[in-house]
Amino acid sequence: MKRIDKLILTSFWGPFVLTLCVVIFIFLTRLLMFYIDDFVSKDITLATFGRLLFFFSLLTIPTALPLATLLSSLMTYGNLGEFFELTAMKSAGISLTRAMRPLLIVAVLISFFSFWFNNYVSPWANLKGYSLLYDIRTAKATLNLKEGIFYNDLPGYSIKVDKKAKDGVSLKGLVIYKHSTSGMETGNREVILADSGKMYTAQDNSYLVFELYHGNDYQEYADGRSPAYINTGTKPTQFIRNGFNHYKLIIGLESFGLKRTDEQQFEYHEFMKNLGELTHTTDSLKKDLKSTSLSVSTTSKQYYNYQFKPNSAVMPGKEPLKGGKWVDSLLAKNRAVPFDLAQAALNQAQSVLSYASSNITYLTEKQKAVYKYELESHHKFTQALSCFVLFLIGAPLGAIIKKGGFGLPVLVSIVFFVLLYVLTINGDKLAKDGVVWVPIGAWLPNALLLPVGLYFMRQARHDSRIFDKDVYIIAWDRFRKRVTEWRMRRKTQMA
Repeated sequence: MKRIDKLILTSFWGPFVLTLCVVIFIFLTRLLMFYIDDFVSKDITLATFGRLLFFFSLLTIPTALPLATLLSSLMTYGNLGEFFELTAMKSAGISLTRAMRPLLIVAVLISFFSFWFNNYVSPWANLKGYSLLYDIRTAKATLNLKEGIFYNDLPGYSIKVDKKAKDGVSLKGLVIYKHSTSGMETGNREVILADSGKMYTAQDNSYLVFELYHGNDYQEYADGRSPAYINTGTKPTQFIRNGFNHYKLIIGLESFGLKRTDEQQFEYHEFMKNLGELTHTTDSLKKDLKSTSLSVSTTSKQYYNYQFKPNSAVMPGKEPLKGGKWVDSLLAKNRAVPFDLAQAALNQAQSVLSYASSNITYLTEKQKAVYKYELESHHKFTQALSCFVLFLIGAPLGAIIKKGGFGLPVLVSIVFFVLLYVLTINGDKLAKDGVVWVPIGAWLPNALLLPVGLYFMRQARHDSRIFDKDVYIIAWDRFRKRVTEWRMRRKTQMA
């Protein structure tokens, strides 16, 4: 490796790693802000939360790679131009293309790495991350009793506490309703009142224990064996009060905590599949769509009735309908069963319309599913190629701007990255809706930005000054001078 290549690569990898980490951090912050309400008050361990952040960090890498490549390449050649190192290279006979060769190879390698990552790592990270996120979102909040408010998240219980100590264990003034749901005895059949008590968990948070002191247990008891029930069928109720000095109530916490869902329930999504699985699923959906479309006409025949009349007009060149065992029985059946033909025709038309509408909706959704899987297959390639395309934009722009650091390069990089993102979103929407062919919608951003990168490369090779303020001031002065001369000629001709 030559020294010039080592110099350029050393200048590239620092901003690249830093930018990649910053972009991943930004996307993770966005994730936390979006799902913050689902994380609050959940009994999530630090290890579980760390695994969730790890999976979503992997998911942000394909999105962060193009921006990191763009910004780092722009900063690298911007620094070289700002400190006249590019000028020294050109004076030594080293062209700009030769100076870009090491990073050009790196950009190709990053593109291949992005394709491999999208095809193998991203589906696995999507499956693990989103299944874990679903389990966290569906988990119940931890037990949090508030003073003077009934807590109803425990199945079968409503609990109110008048005063709660700072330690979270000692309680004052407890009211506990036990909701009975067995058989016909539903409702609040038991109420427990206590002056004080303690609340804690046992056996690794599997059970919630209330130790109650100085209270009463009120129960409503229905006796089905009494003579009144046998004679009237109505169970008489009895009220029972039990006083206690110490009472222990144990409640299971099976409904709380994080429960893992079978990950196979999420494998149907297109983001959870690699290229081979996407191709297989797309072919299956296309075959299903084709077979369903062909079966519509065959199945719709059941909604039509065919009436035969012996004296009906005969088409030219066709023989009249001859009588026979099957035809005679059909005509006899039609004459024997009177019905309102207009109402029957209306019912048949409504049935056909409903059948056609349901099939149109089904076929449309099936076609959209095909578009989604095809689009995701193309994204395996387009996201990888976007790293190379943005390098073609960033490297010559840095050589033209001749500014390094995190000032102007960051602004320019954000502009082009937002442009890439907007084009990707709009192309995906058009492709999913079937407005444009799926490859056109998928490759639209790269197809539009690639000529821009080639144009900047050409301008950089010719030492263009398209970003120098003096160039545009001189061009404006020339334009004003030409307009003034044209006006003078017009006045002279009119005189």
